[in-house]
Amino acid sequence: MAHIIVIGNEKGGAGKSTVSMHLASALARLGHKVSALDLDLRQRSLGRYIENRRAFDAKAGIGLPTPTYHDLPDIDADNLQPGENIYDHRLSAAVAALEPDCDFILIDCPGSHTRLSQVAHSLADTLVTPLNDSFVDFDLLAHIDGQGEKILGPSVYSEMVWNARQLRAQAGLKPIDWIVVRNRLGSQRMVNKEKMERALDKLASRIGFRVAPGFSERVIFRELFPRGLTLLDLKDIGVKQLNISNIAARQELRDMIKALNLPGVEPVF
Repeated sequence: MAHIIVIGNEKGGAGKSTVSMHLASALARLGHKVSALDLDLRQRSLGRYIENRRAFDAKAGIGLPTPTYHDLPDIDADNLQPGENIYDHRLSAAVAALEPDCDFILIDCPGSHTRLSQVAHSLADTLVTPLNDSFVDFDLLAHIDGQGEKILGPSVYSEMVWNARQLRAQAGLKPIDWIVVRNRLGSQRMVNKEKMERALDKLASRIGFRVAPGFSERVIFRELFPRGLTLLDLKDIGVKQLNISNIAARQELRDMIKALNLPGVEPVF
């Protein structure tokens, strides 16, 4: 059965789609069969990213390793039982169809609380939560005092993950491996960065997640989207000499994938 990776965070702008595309494409490059679902049915950032990639590849004829993108199937509402939710059935039908023939199913969730996102979290074997290095984003996980030192209690997203864990336990499924990925880290050792690190370490042991390194803020991520490219594709499109920033970004991707500790995955690229 496929290993299900959910990229989730109820706040926009944390880099979910960038992480999703780089992770899915990296797994495909490593020889794994990867399917992708985008639960942001309106914006479809991940879906658009993959469409851009296929269009670029068709024109360039390179043969880029690419995850297979799937829309959620339509469900006939007349076939639902009283009280059943159509979105539950759309997602479960998609996953059930893909599981037997995939190594990984990657699900990119919207930056808000939706029924689809809630169901996806309960399906996650691995949950990746990209988080900007800011207490504005940290507030999604937990409330903290005015000094940024004392954790006062869990916040809305952590409570939703807790509920998903309870559902999995009741169903006899293995626990979710939850990883919070720190994105947009500054290169300098700043007071806010150190406070965030201490707060995340405290919260990780309290509510049960691991902390992994993510991506620094780089212009190249915005430049790659229109062509559907990732950092790993630069040499494929003829970039012979990577600059220092690109080399550092590729290493960040390696470090992130290694920290996720996905089954059968060794980030050799």
